[in-house]
Amino acid sequence: MSATPTPEAVESREPLPPPSSPPAETTPPRRTSRFRPAQLIPFIPALVPAALIVAVIAELVVSTGFTNFGLSFWGPDWLPSPSVGTPTFGILVFITGSFLTAIPALLLAMAIGLGIAIASTSYLPRWITRFLDPFVDLLAGIPSIVYGIWGYLLVAPFFGTVINPVIYRYFSFVPGFGGKAPLAEGVGLPVAIFILTLMALPITTLLIRDSLRAVPRDLWEAGLGLGATRWETTRKVAIPYGLRGIVSAGFLGFGRAFGETVMVAMVLNVVPAFPINFYSGTSTMAAEMFTQLDSAHGNGQFLAALSEMALVLLAISLVVNIVGRRLVSHFAVYEVPGL
Repeated sequence: MSATPTPEAVESREPLPPPSSPPAETTPPRRTSRFRPAQLIPFIPALVPAALIVAVIAELVVSTGFTNFGLSFWGPDWLPSPSVGTPTFGILVFITGSFLTAIPALLLAMAIGLGIAIASTSYLPRWITRFLDPFVDLLAGIPSIVYGIWGYLLVAPFFGTVINPVIYRYFSFVPGFGGKAPLAEGVGLPVAIFILTLMALPITTLLIRDSLRAVPRDLWEAGLGLGATRWETTRKVAIPYGLRGIVSAGFLGFGRAFGETVMVAMVLNVVPAFPINFYSGTSTMAAEMFTQLDSAHGNGQFLAALSEMALVLLAISLVVNIVGRRLVSHFAVYEVPGL
């Protein structure tokens, strides 16, 4: 039973203090924004790539001397140093040669790269792919001059004595594969296309492989759970899902093959003329600039034509690479269920 407090005890209690009012809000002092040159320092490294591209384009434009070759610049006649008459600078031959070497090489590289990517993501165990994947990366690190020496000394003679005669014998009825017999030395379009395929293979394989590995695990499990085989799941699920990465691999692989210079100049049998058949030589924009640069010194018009050709090659390469990289996205790596 609790005791009742007496009146004296009640009076002796101290009154409760009044509730304190919330503190008044104080506004922080306004800081005056002052521009400091040090704030630009982080932007300098980021602007270096753009500055380099602008510098290259500006130098090429200045080297052209603002010469206007007119529509003849896009024509088929290329005769920079005639003994009699006026020089003509038509780059259609070299544009055609660039596409004739780059497009077949790209198609072969895409087919081989897709096969390698499907094998490494859908069929091979992970421990095997970890061993084999670095070899694809090593192909990208081989200098083009090494490819050129290897192609000229080994691949070209093999094509000239074995591959080209067989193709000529059994496919001469096909337009473009008959006519003049292939050279025994083997230099020409087939060797250039073959080695360009090897040079474009690393970037196409890596991008296709990463796009297939980016397919969510749930989609793989759903396809396999419905009774589809690994090939059916790859063909109907993985490839459509990673189509964006596969297309971007094609663009970047084309850019790699389109601008190749040293190797093409060594094995293509460079001549400024349209190819008469599949085995003959021709020239590309990059190879022609590489082989004719020494001759252009002292000839201002010739050097201006080469500079304009370089601008055309740069424009095509930039457009192809920009479109390809816009399609590239970051892919998450996974393992196929059951491997």
